[in-house]
Amino acid sequence: MKGQGFMWVRGSVVVEVRGGAPEDLVNKALAGGLALSAIRWTSRGLLQFELSLNDFFRMRPYLRETGCRMHVTQRRGMPFSLARAEKRIWFVGGIALFFAIIFMLSSIVWSVDVEGNVKLTREQVLQAAKQEGIYPMQWSFRLKDADVMSRNLVNALPGTTWIGVEKKGTKVRIQVVEMSLPDEKELQSPRNLVASEDAVVTQIIAETGKPLVKKNARVKKGQTLISGIIGSESNSRALVAEGTVRGLVWYEFKVEVPLTQQIKVYTGEQKKSWHLVLGSRALKVSGFGKSSYESSETIQELQKLSWRGFTLPIGRLKETVKESEMQDRQISGEEAKNIGLLQARADVMEKAGEDAVIQDEIVLHEEADNGKVYMKVLFEVDQSIVKEMPLVQMQGE
Repeated sequence: MKGQGFMWVRGSVVVEVRGGAPEDLVNKALAGGLALSAIRWTSRGLLQFELSLNDFFRMRPYLRETGCRMHVTQRRGMPFSLARAEKRIWFVGGIALFFAIIFMLSSIVWSVDVEGNVKLTREQVLQAAKQEGIYPMQWSFRLKDADVMSRNLVNALPGTTWIGVEKKGTKVRIQVVEMSLPDEKELQSPRNLVASEDAVVTQIIAETGKPLVKKNARVKKGQTLISGIIGSESNSRALVAEGTVRGLVWYEFKVEVPLTQQIKVYTGEQKKSWHLVLGSRALKVSGFGKSSYESSETIQELQKLSWRGFTLPIGRLKETVKESEMQDRQISGEEAKNIGLLQARADVMEKAGEDAVIQDEIVLHEEADNGKVYMKVLFEVDQSIVKEMPLVQMQGE
């Protein structure tokens, strides 16, 4: 076993002997002190044996004496392994450099996100974080323990109750929880709550003030619903009337919908380009030149590299510019009616408020003429019907 290991360190070759007197070559070499092993005849009638690298160069005198020629068929041992490795040193070095760069890039903080801040600005949080060593292009191993950074940020940012610092891959996320302070109420002048629209009252809740109407009562626009004056005529005082009053209001809309609609379609023509992404920067590497499309839409697909669960700030961006055009499409009368009703409902909600509820809708009139559908629609809407009216203005009238 030691002999084989020593042979591998020195290096050995397997040779085939051609021409001359192979038997005399072997006998003379052995007599001269050379170590030949694995001596055998091949199927092609050639003599084959193995010898060390040093003995290989000592075979020349015996080859001349016997008129033989040697052909190396195999090379074994450390000297040949080192020679092969030397030829591939740039390839191996490139692989090592690639993984070194990947490791280095994954050890850098590339972005810092701030979430949950309302009163504090993003710049204030980032400035305090920078004092703690949290900023882009910072080495991850230089960051302090997350609990320490959280505690220091709470002390540095007044008005916060808790700040969480989480590092995920090459990104640091700062979660801010601010103190919940009661909103300071603005000083208000005494007022009444009056009707903003003609309506039938469906709900009235007076928090402060005196209700002057009841449920199912019909009220006119400007009529007082909740009075800000309480008490008797001889002993009264004015206050800020507050409460909720809802009622049924009717809206009438005229809608016209063309039977020929324009829609955007893709022609099938497109142009692709690729970008190399590093952090927040993108370098275009293919698909140069502007598209000649009159109308187009751009679709972007970002693909980032990941390694051992980390998302690296390296990737590629595929940008596809698709040619589009507007085409006319004929719709039926029923489709036009549905489009018109959707449009009218949207107008009602915009006018009545987000908390409004459409109770009923009635198409009063519908006709098709000159390539359009004309409709008159009546909506019954349950909504807030209160409007503030200062008592100072009323007393001055």
